[in-house]
Amino acid sequence: MKKTLMVIAALLTAAAVFASGTSEGQAQAAKGGKLTLMQNKPEIDAQLKAYAKIWGEKNGVTVTIKSIGGTSGGMGPQLKADYAAGDMPDIFAFDGLESYKEWEGSILDLSNEPWVSKTSVAFKYNGKVYGFPVAVEGWGMAYNADMLAKAGIDPKTLVNLDGYRKAFAKLDSMKAELGINSVVSMAASIEMGWVTAHHNFNSLLSNGLPYGDLSVVNALLKGDVDMQRLKEYADWVELLFKYADKTVLLTGNYDAQVGAFATGKAAFLHQGNWTDPNMKSANATFKMAFAPHGSMAKATDGIFVAAPSFYAINKDSKNLAMAKKFLIDLVTTPEGHNYMVKEAGMIPAFSGIDLNPDGQLSKSVQQWSAAGKVYSWNQYYFSNDFRDKVLAPIYNQFAAGQITKDQFVDLMAKAFKDNAKK
Repeated sequence: MKKTLMVIAALLTAAAVFASGTSEGQAQAAKGGKLTLMQNKPEIDAQLKAYAKIWGEKNGVTVTIKSIGGTSGGMGPQLKADYAAGDMPDIFAFDGLESYKEWEGSILDLSNEPWVSKTSVAFKYNGKVYGFPVAVEGWGMAYNADMLAKAGIDPKTLVNLDGYRKAFAKLDSMKAELGINSVVSMAASIEMGWVTAHHNFNSLLSNGLPYGDLSVVNALLKGDVDMQRLKEYADWVELLFKYADKTVLLTGNYDAQVGAFATGKAAFLHQGNWTDPNMKSANATFKMAFAPHGSMAKATDGIFVAAPSFYAINKDSKNLAMAKKFLIDLVTTPEGHNYMVKEAGMIPAFSGIDLNPDGQLSKSVQQWSAAGKVYSWNQYYFSNDFRDKVLAPIYNQFAAGQITKDQFVDLMAKAFKDNAKK
């Protein structure tokens, strides 16, 4: 575990110089033509398009960015449609093992690319590298530190269910005084299932476990459910839903959920550091940081940190040299560094990048990581269909009051057991 944590901390503070590995031949091959990139982070759509325009003009290439995710639908169905139409993008994002397996026949081996030696979080399978890490991201419960101070709540108490119950109840009693509509900004509509059945779900899978520990994941994949852990997790989900604005919870999109926190209408936000650009756009100047998830009765002292997704190159692309150069230049050029860190507000996954993000939440992720207080992202060991089509509706029913907490537990347990039989 210590080795893993040291690697992650090193990623976030690395300052080694990385010279471009692009050959003159590659650069020449990239001149002219078109390049299409499909990605799953709509919150950086404008920034990526702006960078792609600059890069395209510099290289004589027309770059098209397709951003699909959040409330605009999942990338999986669109990729399948494009594949069927013979119109696959040159570069596309995938989020983990199950997504890789779905598209492995179309993904190029990137093991010999020059950026590989400058990251420890590239996506690897059977000893080969297939994914370029988009960034290092993290999430816990984002909190308005100024608001908590006004309410007399110490963030250090936010480490378990009991701590959050007390804090949420106190904040709820002070809503008028604090000028908030809800304690938590949480989303649980079907279209926002990635908040519940991806990110929140990971609390069940990895909270409190050593980094890389797959014991809970492997047990659930076999249909073996730790009912005590699941029941405590259900208490956590119930707590978040109870203190959320019901309109945002049931019908709110990404902008509504993040906006409630950014404008001071909620004390907590269930999102990650990828919301820093939103905070900047909303001119949110209050102090903010992350606290651990309170999904267990025992105290936990860490947040969830990993590479959120990876860029793959379509091995059948007619623009392989161009696609490779696009990724290389993200890592090796001042323009690429500026885009990733200053414009998109991301924590780079590569050494040799001296810039640091300005966003408070990204800085909080760096602090947790540097302290070695991080938990894995394990949700991607389950298929997209299982998370989106099986689990997300269960969360949605619970949020809407259509099922009780006991029924939520029973349905979740049944879902794992049924999944194991497939």
